[in-house]
Amino acid sequence: MGPGNDPESAITPLVSEEQLNRVVGYLNAGKEEGAHALVGGNRHGDSGYFVEPTIFTNTTEDMSIVREEIFGPVAVSIPFSDESEVIKAANKSEYGLAAGLWTTDLSRAHRVASRLNAGSVWVNTYHALDSALPFGGFHQSGWGRELGPESIELYTQVKSVTMAL
Repeated sequence: MGPGNDPESAITPLVSEEQLNRVVGYLNAGKEEGAHALVGGNRHGDSGYFVEPTIFTNTTEDMSIVREEIFGPVAVSIPFSDESEVIKAANKSEYGLAAGLWTTDLSRAHRVASRLNAGSVWVNTYHALDSALPFGGFHQSGWGRELGPESIELYTQVKSVTMAL
C-alpha cells in the first residue's frame, strides 16, 4: 500500500476524502447489514485516503455492497451452485461496466462471458485495459464507448440537411 506514483504500490489511495468517506460508508453499511469482512473492512491508517482491501462474505443480493458500485478495493463473495445462477445474479445488477471470472475451463469462459451483461469481461485477470479495445458499460454504467475504433462515434454527430432549390 503506497502512493499512486510508486510503481511498487499494489494498493494506492482513493482519489479524494469524499470518496474515502463514501467507501468507508459502504464498509460500515455492509457490516451493519450482516456481511462478514473476511479480510479488511476498515480505513487504513490515519492519514491519506487508504482503505484496506476488503472481501465480504455472508452477503445477500439486497445489501448495498452487492447492489452498488463502490469504486474502492472491496469485493463480495457470493456462493453459487451452477453457472446459470451466477449469470442471473450478475445480470440482475443495474450496473454493467465490467465483470471478471476465473476458470480453468476455456469453454465455460466463452459461454459465461458471452452471457454477462458487461462492457468488459476479463477472464483470469482483472482491470486489464488496452487503448485499442472499446471501454464502456451496460445499463447505468455507461453510454457509448471510449477507446478503440468505437470511440469515434462518441465524438461524432451525424446531421442530415435537406434543401429545396
